[in-house]
Amino acid sequence: MNLNLQHWRVELDAEGVASAILDKAGETANSLSVAVMGELGKILDAFEKQPPKALIFRSGKEAGFIAGADIQEFTQLDTAEKGRALVERGWTLFNRLAAVNYPTLAIIRGHCLGGGLELALACRYLLAVDEPATKMGLPEVMLGIFPGWGGMLRLPQRVGPTAAMDMMLTGKTIDAKRAKRMGLADECVPPRVMDAAARQLVLSGQPRRALPVMQRLLNGPLKGVVASGARKQVAKKARPEHYPAPYAIIDIWAKHNGNALASPAIIDRIISSPTARNLVRVFFLQERLKGFGKASDFKAQRVHVIGAGVMGGDIAAWCALRGMTVTLQDQSLERMGPALQRASKLFARRLRDPLKARAAFDRLIPDVNGDGVAHADVVIEAIFENVAAKHALFKVIEPRMKPGAILASNTSSLKLEDLRIALKRPERLVGIHFFNPVAMMPLVEVVVAQGADDSVVQAACAFVRQIDKLPLPVRSEPGFLVNAVLAPYMLAAMRAVDEGISPETVDEAMLAFGMPMGPIELIDTVGLDIAMAAGQQLAGGAEAPRCLLARVQQGQLGKKSGQGFYRWAEGKAQKAAPGGVPPGLAARLAKPLIDRTEQLVADGVVADAELADAGVIFGTGFAPFTGGPLNFRQAR
Repeated sequence: MNLNLQHWRVELDAEGVASAILDKAGETANSLSVAVMGELGKILDAFEKQPPKALIFRSGKEAGFIAGADIQEFTQLDTAEKGRALVERGWTLFNRLAAVNYPTLAIIRGHCLGGGLELALACRYLLAVDEPATKMGLPEVMLGIFPGWGGMLRLPQRVGPTAAMDMMLTGKTIDAKRAKRMGLADECVPPRVMDAAARQLVLSGQPRRALPVMQRLLNGPLKGVVASGARKQVAKKARPEHYPAPYAIIDIWAKHNGNALASPAIIDRIISSPTARNLVRVFFLQERLKGFGKASDFKAQRVHVIGAGVMGGDIAAWCALRGMTVTLQDQSLERMGPALQRASKLFARRLRDPLKARAAFDRLIPDVNGDGVAHADVVIEAIFENVAAKHALFKVIEPRMKPGAILASNTSSLKLEDLRIALKRPERLVGIHFFNPVAMMPLVEVVVAQGADDSVVQAACAFVRQIDKLPLPVRSEPGFLVNAVLAPYMLAAMRAVDEGISPETVDEAMLAFGMPMGPIELIDTVGLDIAMAAGQQLAGGAEAPRCLLARVQQGQLGKKSGQGFYRWAEGKAQKAAPGGVPPGLAARLAKPLIDRTEQLVADGVVADAELADAGVIFGTGFAPFTGGPLNFRQAR
C-alpha cells in the first residue's frame, strides 16, 4: 500500500492484518500534529475502499506511543474559529475511527497521553504493555484545556464516570496494570509477548467488558449526581476564575455527552482564556528546565548522602525510589531511624507493590562509617548549615571520592565560594538544592559558583533529571532564587499579622490570589526558627516581625512542634474562619516577591525572566495560571 506518507508506515501481512505505525518525522516522540492527523485520515480512506481483516496501531518510537497533540500548534490558536476547527478535526477523525467495520487495537507501550489516549479509546481494543514507562492519562486540564477529541465521551464509557472524572480533572496518569484492573485496557502483557497477544486479541471477536449496571446509570440518567460531586471536589482545589477547564470538562460531559462542539461558547472561552495561554507557557518553561539535563551523558548508579535529617534522609529515599543504590551516612543508626521510617512509607505509597517497595528499601543502605563515598557517582552533603563543619567534612571525603564523581552540597543559604576553600579541587563543588518536602517539590536549584567546572554543572543537571526533578541553574548568592524571593514575601505576610490582620485572613488573601498555600501556613510548615534564621540573612537587616519573635521565644516553631501561628493536628493546620480580606492585601503581599524576582534577574542570579518565572512556579507553587510572577506583572 503506497500512500506517500511522511509520518506513518502501513504494513499488511499475508492474512490481511494491517499495522499503522506512527513514527513522526524529525521528532524523538510522537505527537498528533495537523500533518499526522491528515495522514491518518488518508489511511482510513484507503481502508474504506479495501478493509483489512484488522488494524493494529503501534509506535515506531522508543520514547512511547503518543505524547498527545502537538503543543506548538496550541500557541497559534489566535481566533475562536481556529480553536473550534482544532476540536472538530480530532473529534470527527476519531469518531470515524471508532465507527470502522473492522476490529482495531492500540498497543500502548510507554507514554500514551492526551490525544494519544483518545486515539486508543477510539479503537475497539486497548492492549497495555507492562513496563515502568507505560503511563496513560488525559492531562489536558494541566494545560488549561479539555480532552475534546472523544476522551470526555469514551473514557467514562470504558471505566465509569467516577474514575474517568478523577483522571480528567486531575490529569494524573495510570500504569498498565491499573489500566487493566479498571477496564481501560483489555489486556496487560509483558513486552516479549505483546505482538502475539495483540494479534490474538484483535482477531478474537470478543466483546469489551461491559460496565456494571450502577456505572451505566451514573453515566446516563444519574449523571447529575456525579457532576455535582465532581464540582464540589474541584472547588476545594481550583477556583473557576483561575482554572475554568475542570468545570468545563464536567459541563461538557454532563450536558453534552462529551461533545465540546455542542457548546462552541465553552470552546471559545477555554481556548481564549489567559489561563490556557499561561499554562501552555508553563509547559514550555518546564521543557526548558528539562533541557538542562540533556547537556551531559552523566548517569549515576550509586549515591552517597551525608546527613540523615529531614532533608538528607528524604533526598536519599527519593534517589532509592528512582532506582539508585544509596548509602546514607550519619553518626549512628539511631539517628537514621526516622529517615528510614519515612522512606518505608514513601516506597509503600508511591510503588503500591510490596515487592517493589521492598526492593527500593533494600537499595537504601545505612552507612555509619561512610564506606559508600568511595563507590558513589554523586556525594551529597546535607548536614547542618555551618561553614566550619562542612569544611571539616569535605577534607575527609574529598580524598576518598572516585574520579569523575560529583560533590554536591544541599546548602540552602551558604555561598559555595565560602564552602569550597577546604577542597583541593574547588571547581568540582556544585550546589544541588532540594526543597521540602522532597517527594512533592519538582524543582532543584543547581547552584553554580564563580569559576565552576561547566562539565560538573552539566553532570549535576543530568543527575537531577535522572531522578525526575527539574534542574534550574542559579548563581551562588544567599538564598539563590527561591528562598531569596520567599523571604520578603513571608516577611510582608508577618508584618500584616503585626498590624492586626489574622493569620487566616492573610492566608485567605493569597489563596484567593491563586497560591497553593497561604504564606503564614507556609511559615509554619517551614519552621518558625528556620524562617527567623533565613530572615536575618535575606531580609537586609530588617527587624524581625513581633509575631515571629514572640512565638519563637515560646518554643512555638510551627508544624514540627505542634504549634506556631496555628495549632497542628494530624498534619493539618487548625484554622479559624478568615475575616474579610482588606482590599489590595494580596497585591501588597505579592509585590515584594515579584520585586525581588525582578532584581535577581537583573543581578544575574538566574539567567533570564523566563527561567525566573519557571523557578518561582516550580519552587514555590506561585499561581501557575498567571504564568509566573514576572509574566503576571507584565500582563497587568
